Amino acid sequence: MTTEILLRYLHFISIFAIVGSLVSEHLLLKPTMMRKEIKRIATIDGVYGMAALTLLAVGLTLWLGEYGKPSGFYTHNFIFHIKITLFATIGILSIYPTVFFIKNGKGDPEEAVSIPKAIVMLLRMELLLLFIIPLLAGLMARGIGSF
Repeated sequence: MTTEILLRYLHFISIFAIVGSLVSEHLLLKPTMMRKEIKRIATIDGVYGMAALTLLAVGLTLWLGEYGKPSGFYTHNFIFHIKITLFATIGILSIYPTVFFIKNGKGDPEEAVSIPKAIVMLLRMELLLLFIIPLLAGLMARGIGSF
């Protein structure tokens, strides 16, 4: 019981870290930024990545481990599969911004870099998909979507 509570707590904390990181990245982005500012965003993006990996590891443990609900509860629920697909899609959408931030954070800290509009749009798409997941989680917790 204690292990399950700790895992669920870590799951929630990871979700909050992901949301906070993505919102921070979006709010800090400007059309033109200094490399030192991009490096700061790259650090925030690193927190996002670590939180996403933690969420994935804990989520898999809760799903496939012997904690809480049996794995069939999740496996036989199409909403769960949509939720996992959205999470994977968010991860795929985050690849280009992450690579951009890492590459452009290097060099002269005072050099200005133009931020492609695609970065802003990808972050917005990630946030949109991210805010759908709690709705799906609530539906799934009520047993909606089981087959």
